Amino acid sequence: MAQTFANVVPPQVRNRRGGVPPAPRAGRKARSMYPSWFYIPAAALYVVLFAVPTFASFYFSLTRWSLFDVQFIGLDNFVQFFSDPQLSQAFLHTLMYAVVTSGLKVVLGLALAVLLTSAIIGRGYLRAVTFFPVLVSTIGVGLTFKVLLDPFDGLVNGALSVFGIQGPGWLTDPNLALISVALVDVWKGLGIATLIYIAGIVAIPQEYFEAARVDGASAWKVFRNITFPLSWPATGTVVILSLIGGLRSFDLIWAMTKGGPGFSSDVIASVIYKQYQAGFYGLSTAGNVVLFIVVTAVMIPISMFINKRSVDA
Repeated sequence: MAQTFANVVPPQVRNRRGGVPPAPRAGRKARSMYPSWFYIPAAALYVVLFAVPTFASFYFSLTRWSLFDVQFIGLDNFVQFFSDPQLSQAFLHTLMYAVVTSGLKVVLGLALAVLLTSAIIGRGYLRAVTFFPVLVSTIGVGLTFKVLLDPFDGLVNGALSVFGIQGPGWLTDPNLALISVALVDVWKGLGIATLIYIAGIVAIPQEYFEAARVDGASAWKVFRNITFPLSWPATGTVVILSLIGGLRSFDLIWAMTKGGPGFSSDVIASVIYKQYQAGFYGLSTAGNVVLFIVVTAVMIPISMFINKRSVDA
């Protein structure tokens, strides 16, 4: 007699009614919760270091608070913050600073990356030199350039005087202070932009460049038709990081000019810090909320546009 599945199943695996449990389906495995446990440390850090402070900031922006007292006052802090006569100028300075620094990092970073991925002598050393300013403290860079750009005893104007050129007041002229700080910011952050572009260019398949050389394409045509379009993801990354950094910039500006001369280099972050220095903690918290909303409102549409271009490319 032919044996059936019921005949060969041991009695200990039969159910109480004497039947045979259904055979397991091939290819199906019980999903274990074990891998999900590894998300717990990251989730806990996110909640403690980001979510809780963010919601706490929104609450304290509606209060007049100190270390020992909290008084709920509604939207009064926001009304007072937007009534600051220097705020509109600080908004303009913040946008200009972000656009200038991010634009220059994109242009110069791509140019340096193209150079440093070509067959030149000392390529590794030049890459290290380009990245070195990123490793230096921002405050240290600010204080160093504050000395170098001194209109009377600074090394920059001293070098210009050798050629008979009278150097301007880089940090004392209201028309030059903010742009001078922006150029120092570009010098310090250019290494990151170059590194991102180098990674993007190296990831382009070499077959495209070999086919272009076989067709006799010039260096400009190779850059325009291959390098630049296929490094668009790197461009998007540089633009996003540079814009966020520019909109939130504070430490370099404060180290070099403290928002001066006058209010000519004030940005939103420096206005907030001055309010904090004056003891208006709730008002400065409201300013941080405003800055958070501004950065979010600017970056979301830009990120969507960049991502759409990356997919289309």
